[in-house]
Amino acid sequence: MGLNVEEEVAQLREEVRRLGSEGPDGKIAVKFGVLFADDRCANIFEALVGTLRAAKKRKVIHFEGEMLLQGVHDDVDVVLLE
Repeated sequence: MGLNVEEEVAQLREEVRRLGSEGPDGKIAVKFGVLFADDRCANIFEALVGTLRAAKKRKVIHFEGEMLLQGVHDDVDVVLLE
């Protein structure tokens, strides 16, 4: 059985911290392509894009646009807001 949405969002926070780095604004960010290609993330999140959208809606993360697609948006920053 998979994680519920709140658990997935909490886990996403941890993965962004693990894979990302702190920017000049003090916020941690990771490229979408790095998250998508990471084996651990692939094993945790059944639908990474859906988890990202849920986290964005909850204002946990920020990224430009409504949805991120592999390949097209690999260089888009996923920024941890909290």
